[in-house]
Amino acid sequence: MDERIKEAFEQVQAESGLKDRTKAYVSRKTGGYRRKGTAKYKVLASAFACVALLLFGGYWLYFTPTVEISIDVNPSIELGVNRFNRIVSLESYNEDGQALLDSLDVKYMDYSDAVTQIIESEDITSLLSNGEIMTIAVIGEDSTQSKEVLSTVQSCTSGKSNTYCYAARAEEVQAAHETGLSYGKYRAYLELQELDPTVTVEQIQTMTMREIRERIWELSGDGDSETQPSGNGHGQQGNGNGQGQQNRWGRTNIP
Repeated sequence: MDERIKEAFEQVQAESGLKDRTKAYVSRKTGGYRRKGTAKYKVLASAFACVALLLFGGYWLYFTPTVEISIDVNPSIELGVNRFNRIVSLESYNEDGQALLDSLDVKYMDYSDAVTQIIESEDITSLLSNGEIMTIAVIGEDSTQSKEVLSTVQSCTSGKSNTYCYAARAEEVQAAHETGLSYGKYRAYLELQELDPTVTVEQIQTMTMREIRERIWELSGDGDSETQPSGNGHGQQGNGNGQGQQNRWGRTNIP
């Protein structure tokens, strides 16, 4: 009996030793697993960060305008075009401009379709038929895209009376916006201000492009009432200063 008890006790000791070794083994393996888990977590975290960066980067690329299209009649609006030629921002610079944008749904459209929809709208068509003047400025730092957009806009406006398209410098846009004017009206404002230093931004905001041009022609001694604008004028592409070629009235196409 005593011998059997001894053997049983020794067996328990052997099992305890096995348990101790097993525990140590499992501990080592568990530690290794935790390290691997940590490594896996780091990999997953890095992957998540990359995905987040790609998503944010893609968002930034898509919603960042690379070209601005400033359209001015009396409605004054600007369209922000991204690198994929989609309209990603819309800005109005007077009540007429806001009313025009409210009447249309051009955001995220291809810019050529958006420009066509705008210039074919009832408001713009009516204004042009009544002798108003429309200027369209294309502004962008990417000269290749800007030239392509200008060329397309010129095609969209082909055959439109009293309509002028031109390229302009990107650095001038900020100055225009700081005054609360669209780029097109800002250029006209600077030109009129040279002839009439008393003119104010507030006055320009309420004037149509034709009223501004007529005031310029009057002050510059070129206000012949018989020489009314007609036809389509295209500013010199890629010149960077907003100055166009000479039109058939002997005036520089409207900058």
